Amino acid sequence: MVSVLFAVLTALSNGTASVFQRRAASTMADSASMRVSLVAGLLRRKVWLAGICLVVVAGICQAVALSTGPISLVQPIFVIELPATLLLAGVLLRRRLPATTWAGVACVTVGLALGLGAAAPSAGSRTVRPEDWPFALIAIGALEALLIGLALRRRGNPRAALFGLAAACGYALTAALMKDAMARLADGVVQLLTAWQLYGTALAGVASLFLLQNAFQAGALVASQPMLTLGDAILSTCLGVALFAETIRTGWWILPEVVGLTLIAIGCVVLARASAESGLATAAGPATTPAAGTPATGHPVPGTPAPGSPASAASRPEDEDGGRPGPPGAPS
Repeated sequence: MVSVLFAVLTALSNGTASVFQRRAASTMADSASMRVSLVAGLLRRKVWLAGICLVVVAGICQAVALSTGPISLVQPIFVIELPATLLLAGVLLRRRLPATTWAGVACVTVGLALGLGAAAPSAGSRTVRPEDWPFALIAIGALEALLIGLALRRRGNPRAALFGLAAACGYALTAALMKDAMARLADGVVQLLTAWQLYGTALAGVASLFLLQNAFQAGALVASQPMLTLGDAILSTCLGVALFAETIRTGWWILPEVVGLTLIAIGCVVLARASAESGLATAAGPATTPAAGTPATGHPVPGTPAPGSPASAASRPEDEDGGRPGPPGAPS
């Protein structure tokens, strides 16, 4: 199925982009959080720009996926982004992944297959009724405001998790706007270019990206990425049902759906712990000038503490100058 193929390509592109963006964002000072200076500083980092290029590729793949399949099918597939990110980091670090990591990958994969197989999402309407958008925008805006407010009162990984969930809300809204906009392409390019949903997609996407950078800057990737992937999948499914009249199976099918979600959640926790306990968590630090014996290619990976965080302070003296000696690193 075309939509599934492009959804997988989207997840892989986003996972790689997360690795690159995490590398750049982890070097920014805490004082840059929720400021324009955060983006200004990131724009001067080539690895962050490489991540943005992959985000563009992911956006194109996502547009194709959403225009050919229901949002409640396409967006949940992005759950594989988390294991893809961790596996990529492990490969580029040239580290043998522990058995627990593969167990986490298996849980996420089986959980996704079970959940989607049980839910059997089916397409609904091509577009959203105009009168439905105000309610959706107000509800998501209120949830975003709550999450951001809570995040600003926290530090470290709790802050990263809240910002990650806020970004998930934004990306779910972006997907819904994108699907609604792409449906108008069937009526011609002019209809697409004059649709407010197209520009809403761009605005929501940029805002979500900004929130995601704050999540990466605030704490470890293993705190923000599970909230991002799971939150996006669940909220997108809700929007698909509420706005596009898509259907998922209910009744006794809810049981395997819940089991699937539980396996995904367990897999995310296992992957987070495995990356923290293995060399993936601290094998590389921020992209600063390497110390003697430290590979110049060392990049932060899932689980690497953000500079200035308690975890970062605790891990110094090993990774103070950009990473402990070891094999070449991987992005985030």
